[in-house]
Amino acid sequence: MQVVVPAETVPGEHRVAITPEVVPQLIRAGLQVAVQARAGAAALASDAAYQDAGADVLDTVDAGEVDVLLHVRPLAPASIGKLRPGTITIGFCMPSTELDGVRALRDAGVSAFAMELVPRISRAQSMDALTSQALISGYRCVLEAAMRLPRFFPLFMTAAGTVPPAKVLVLGAGVAGLQAIATAKRLGAVVSAYDVRPASADEVRSVGATFIHLELDTLEGAGGYAREMTQDRAERQRELLAPHVAAADVLITTAAVPGRPAPLLVTHAMLAGMKPGSVVVDLAAESGGNVEGSRAGEDLALQLPGPGGGAVTVVGMKDAPSTMPVDVSRLYAKNVANLLLLMTSDGQVVVDLDDEVVAGTCLTHDGSVRHAPTAALLEAGDR
Repeated sequence: MQVVVPAETVPGEHRVAITPEVVPQLIRAGLQVAVQARAGAAALASDAAYQDAGADVLDTVDAGEVDVLLHVRPLAPASIGKLRPGTITIGFCMPSTELDGVRALRDAGVSAFAMELVPRISRAQSMDALTSQALISGYRCVLEAAMRLPRFFPLFMTAAGTVPPAKVLVLGAGVAGLQAIATAKRLGAVVSAYDVRPASADEVRSVGATFIHLELDTLEGAGGYAREMTQDRAERQRELLAPHVAAADVLITTAAVPGRPAPLLVTHAMLAGMKPGSVVVDLAAESGGNVEGSRAGEDLALQLPGPGGGAVTVVGMKDAPSTMPVDVSRLYAKNVANLLLLMTSDGQVVVDLDDEVVAGTCLTHDGSVRHAPTAALLEAGDR
């Protein structure tokens, strides 16, 4: 079967779905691998390196010749329409925000596997792209905040006086949040964090931060992910978080519910209580945003009320993993290859929906949308 890796076309996307290191694994499994010319250039993976690993390098990709398409960003509906029925795609699909793409996958009869839907179970850990990409994202969020904060992160004791450390608050203590905590601690900040899952408390403390307890019901979802909350609980949570937000010099939000829009954690009213010069970094800006008004890829200055004036800088993160494409592509390529190899037998890629990893990751198959939350969003939009 022909496995093809096209060059990513979304501006600012520098990752590649497969790196030369994993090509030999796929070939040993009986698959033919082809990569579009310069697909890995931004990740420092040259066409010559792919050829040396055994892959073909194509000037253009003929969608009609593709059996399996490996990608990073969601495919454009126009590109999906060129694929043959029965084609298998593996990559990020962002189903909660890319509904037109999901419709196109369904209508084209494509078997699409969304990397953000990989179940969080032991045997799927090596395929968990959300985790591998979040590692880089959490790290990058802190660097972006540090560059914009008009003061130091660490404590300094000098002959001219003492400079107190910055206070950093992280909302969401998944992989991205924990990496943000650890990075902020390494830079010398005083860090606190909150997550709706009680199991996160020990993890937060293990990387040196203080866990905030809000005396609310827990929201542990399937597979260790957080689940959606009711409107009443969300409002109560924001009310209880407000004083902690006001006390922070830097606020980093990383909360996400896979396959659904990001939860709104911070309102304009909460931001208005922060100190002038404070920085807010919203990692979830691309999927709806944890912070009211944040926009992916933009810095916004929220003017503070009162005679003192000043502003809070709200940073909407966009393509965070792509800012470090070499390492992040290496990790993502292993995730994708492991999922593909799970479905490969004797050189054929087979969709076995009796396998819980395959079934859990499957977004569309045989003309239907198999991910229930996405199917519900589509149905609501079609009414």
